[in-house]
Amino acid sequence: MIYYSFQDTYEEMVPIGKIICLIRSYRKHAEEMGSDPTDSPLFFLKPASAVIFSGDSIVIPPQSHCLHHEIEVGVVVGKRGKNIPRTSALDHILGYVIGLDITARDIQDEAKKHGLPWSIAKGFDTFAPLSEVVLKERISTPNDLDFSLEINGVLRQKGNTRFLLWSIERIISDISDCMTLEPGDLILTGTPEGVGKLQKGDSLRAELSHLVELSVDVA
Repeated sequence: MIYYSFQDTYEEMVPIGKIICLIRSYRKHAEEMGSDPTDSPLFFLKPASAVIFSGDSIVIPPQSHCLHHEIEVGVVVGKRGKNIPRTSALDHILGYVIGLDITARDIQDEAKKHGLPWSIAKGFDTFAPLSEVVLKERISTPNDLDFSLEINGVLRQKGNTRFLLWSIERIISDISDCMTLEPGDLILTGTPEGVGKLQKGDSLRAELSHLVELSVDVA
């Protein structure tokens, strides 16, 4: 079992549950991938075994020759809920992380070409680097959060959650209409434009609104 790390003192140990990842949640990223935005949130699941933390390394699996970085703001669930109204959705949040959804793009593209599932492209060990959790009390609204990713000191992705196609409240509500959200579940809210290839030896530094950082490299 893998547990979250907290930036501030937090008395409980919180295990990481299911990781729910949104796709096409930023218009410009959908366009750069040759896809159209959708009317409602679409998502897939990523295993908790993919999680690593600052100081760890992303490992290139032998099955892939093309890893892409995708920086995302993550919402950590703190209270169980099903069919959560948007008006009370923020009450179910424990905190926030900055994370990376690492993708084996060659494996994903091949699967898409044949109409096959592509969870394997997202689910390898080390494919979900996460920062420490920032407790929600430190963030006034999740719908206006700056975030960025530098690779080898060069800015590669930059975004703000106000450009999400849907509010954090709607995302939580819509997901809970499909599946019960449990404490420790993580919602990765999708990536803005600027995704690109990673190389062995790269150093990655992600930041969430000057509140928390994530630093990993590629082994």
